[in-house]
Amino acid sequence: MKATATAHPIQGLVKYHGMRDPEMRFPYHDSISVCTAPSRTTTTVEWQPDASAGDDDLTIDGESVEGRGAERVGMVADHVRELADFDHGLRVVSENSFPSNVGFGSSSSGFAALAVALVEAAGLDMSHPEMSAVARRGSSSAARAVTGAYSCLYAGLNDEDCRSERLAVGTADGSAGGAPEGFDPEEDLRVVTALVPAYKETEAAHEEAEASHMFDARLAHVHEQLQRMRDALRDGSFPGIFELAEHDSLSLTATTMTGPAGWVYWQPETLAVFNAVRELREEEDVPVYFSTDTGASVYVNTTADAVDRVERRVAETGVDTEVWEVGGPAEVLAESKALF
Repeated sequence: MKATATAHPIQGLVKYHGMRDPEMRFPYHDSISVCTAPSRTTTTVEWQPDASAGDDDLTIDGESVEGRGAERVGMVADHVRELADFDHGLRVVSENSFPSNVGFGSSSSGFAALAVALVEAAGLDMSHPEMSAVARRGSSSAARAVTGAYSCLYAGLNDEDCRSERLAVGTADGSAGGAPEGFDPEEDLRVVTALVPAYKETEAAHEEAEASHMFDARLAHVHEQLQRMRDALRDGSFPGIFELAEHDSLSLTATTMTGPAGWVYWQPETLAVFNAVRELREEEDVPVYFSTDTGASVYVNTTADAVDRVERRVAETGVDTEVWEVGGPAEVLAESKALF
């Protein structure tokens, strides 16, 4: 009763903010993201029939997990226990290949890999959309990390409706204003990551989302944003997809900053990257846009042809950079890849 799984984290393109049901983690509206590789979480789980629930042993990146983190893992594990009709104890060991809690989506890949490994180890036969509803109990964004690439998590009030689905994408032909012509969103996207290592707390921001006077305004326009994003993905339009993602980042941050706690995640290095991106785009006509989730680190979205130039310019701001691509769905690994 042991299995290992891996999943890639997500970059939000049209992000959700706030939860209609915090326990089941039902969001107020749909959300769309893209998985990023080679960044990944790898997780090995083992159900232990000689132990009982509550005696779980949880380790992430060499550190024992307690408190709220353990509670969130328990919500996913308890649902799988219910599906499998047993009450076994659990051992979990998980490792990230990238920094966590800095705005690069570690909770998405973490809970996606956890859910897939738990389902496999329990001997359950579930599709990726079905497993996405399991992962959602730990993090709504994890649902999209289960299905991978460009995915949409649909809003709903049950597991049949509130699950993720991978979206089909097209290749730009120029007819929809989607320069550069021939851009394939799955093959040609390059993401220059700008690491700004400032710890962030996403869950607290979700809890107070409704208290922001900007929240209703965001709900009023996000449905049009979602449709525009689906159209841009269908057309393979690089500017259509990533200009919208840039604007959505600004909208999300306006909402988090105007909540009761006044969350301000961005740091001076964050703004320096924004300025570098805008200079490349406006002064040098480079296809490039910035995006952030809840955190100070930045995703800089560009094309395979322009990525070297973009990475050099972003690195000049003094941040550490890596180049990522589009990642696929969560998957079960061979026994030889187990972490214990």
